[in-house]
Amino acid sequence: MKALVCEAYGSVDDLVYRDMPDPVAGPGEVLVEVKAIGVNFPDGLLVEGKYQARPECPFAPGSEISGDVLSLGPGVNEFAVGERVLSLTTSYGAYAEKIVLPARVVHKIPASMSYETGAALLAATGTAHHGLRQRGQLQAGETLVVLGAAGGTGIAAVQIGKAIGARVIAACSSEEKLAFAKAQGADEGINYTKQDLKLAIKELTNGQGADVVYDPVGGDAFDACSRSMAWNGRLLVVGFASGRIPELPVNLTLVKGYSVAGVFWGTFTQKQPEDHAENMRELFKWHDEGKVAPVIDAEFALKDGVQAIKKVTGRNVMGKVIIKP
Repeated sequence: MKALVCEAYGSVDDLVYRDMPDPVAGPGEVLVEVKAIGVNFPDGLLVEGKYQARPECPFAPGSEISGDVLSLGPGVNEFAVGERVLSLTTSYGAYAEKIVLPARVVHKIPASMSYETGAALLAATGTAHHGLRQRGQLQAGETLVVLGAAGGTGIAAVQIGKAIGARVIAACSSEEKLAFAKAQGADEGINYTKQDLKLAIKELTNGQGADVVYDPVGGDAFDACSRSMAWNGRLLVVGFASGRIPELPVNLTLVKGYSVAGVFWGTFTQKQPEDHAENMRELFKWHDEGKVAPVIDAEFALKDGVQAIKKVTGRNVMGKVIIKP
């Protein structure tokens, strides 16, 4: 099979499109022919050796796929050959034509869902869902501020926030991205390249601040939001797309009475599998109701996967980028 392979940590430009041995399903495993792959910001960090995990080289990056079941390992009875499925990966490897996965992490794709949507519904959308449901405890009627609101996980947070019943304020770096976020349901918008983010949040909340902030950006935007929280607010740390990991003056959490919570979806799926399964059922329901639907910005062939990663890490994407083997 063909795969896009990291042979040594470094630039994503050094990824190699080459043949790899065909995987074989073992006990409790499912072999899937990959039809679509979701591209996420951490994929580039992983290849560069800057992510929390460092798999042994060579490896194929990527953490979410959809496809068709090719074969079942011993002990797997809940799937049938030919069934459409989606799955996160447990040890990366998504950037390939085939992948073996533990049956416990594989889900059947609803009839109403395409392969592309299935591959896009996991990491970015799953992170936003977990962040807002379990970590942020977002409630109907509360105010949610979403940073990087036009990106894959940002736009998912906008849609999920509206599905929960919150008032959603999108914060983006351009008018084009703001228009996109509003088209996906955001009630208000802040262009933080032209507006003071702290003051804008205060103005839009009548001085109360944000109940929940969803922050995959970090850097200066985090600094502003840390001073713009409501009493009993929840500031969610999702990632650092800006390139700078901020430092929090913890006295702010004391005097302003808010919490800071980390959001790491991959570990959540392993440590709280029942909650993850319930989240997936809710996402499937919302998709069927038309409330949550990943927006596909661009599609790339597997051999052009380097360009797909660079489009995402360059923060030039609105929605999700998909690779199709």
